[in-house]
Amino acid sequence: MRHARVIVTRYGGPEAISLIEEDVPAPGAGEVRVKVLAAGVSLPDVLAREGVHPETPRLPYTPGWDLVGIVDHLGQDASGFEPGQTVAAMPIHGCYAQYVCLPRDRLVPVPAGLDPAEAVAVVLNYITAYQMLHRSAKASPGQRMLIHGAAGGVGTAMLQLAKLAGVQMYGTCSAQGSAVVRELGGIPIDYQSVDFVKEIHRLNGDGVDAVFDGIGGDNLWRSRDALRPGGRVVTYGFQAKMRGGRMVSRSEGRHPLRESAELGWYIVRNWFKPGRKRMVPYSIQWLMRLRPAWFHQDLQLLLDLLKQGKIKPLIAQRLPLEQARRAHEMLGSGGVAGKIVLLPNG
Repeated sequence: MRHARVIVTRYGGPEAISLIEEDVPAPGAGEVRVKVLAAGVSLPDVLAREGVHPETPRLPYTPGWDLVGIVDHLGQDASGFEPGQTVAAMPIHGCYAQYVCLPRDRLVPVPAGLDPAEAVAVVLNYITAYQMLHRSAKASPGQRMLIHGAAGGVGTAMLQLAKLAGVQMYGTCSAQGSAVVRELGGIPIDYQSVDFVKEIHRLNGDGVDAVFDGIGGDNLWRSRDALRPGGRVVTYGFQAKMRGGRMVSRSEGRHPLRESAELGWYIVRNWFKPGRKRMVPYSIQWLMRLRPAWFHQDLQLLLDLLKQGKIKPLIAQRLPLEQARRAHEMLGSGGVAGKIVLLPNG
């Protein structure tokens, strides 16, 4: 049997993406072959394609952090799952394919009846939002918080989860994204027309309890200025900028180690600033490695919330696998509200 798989043949722009056809992979011992129903497209995929993300695989490779699919075939000693069962996983790369073989301990059962595109949006975006909100920021009812990029995949997830937690959420966004932020229960702040620090203090006086900053650089200091005394900035994601659909950090010759060192330097400098304000780094992949039980626990909780209708992922586009290049072009151009999802098997 044959299947299609996306590969990145060199580091660069979306033109580095191509589609190949090959034999379906056979699962090894302890592995499960999954028929992929939905693969998420995310900023880390774009960063890896550019060769600037710390998790960038060696060339050639298949992108894709997260997937939802159906168990197709069990390898030797791969117990615990049944053919036809729906599962989710976050292998970090390899998901842009019709079939993928994964270790059985990477798989999490998905409740029956869920939309695969909505379920895959939960894997990366909602776990990121949930863990930052509850494990990093220690959210409690009545608090006020701010997230940058509130109309994006992680932002829209954060708005919904904050509402469930009784947290008032503010969100920076473009004018076009304001309606989405407001509809999800947040208070939009148009970063193009107002200073978000001044606006936060105008609305709250002493500031917010936490800011979730995926922008990085000197924006971390401005996020810090929006905090009340004792608040914390949760910094996440690989701190790179987009320009014309490409990574500025790549064009400037920046390296993942340099990016990480700069973030560490910001955190160290923060210790010597007044105001008792903390700066906390968050990485979903490192927390998954250090606390794998948390990843499984949090994903199951979120899938249950999805099943109950308490969260509703915003899907920006559903595209066939052969349009992976277009998906990267859309994400790189910015302004995408919600999650772009590839449907490898239709």
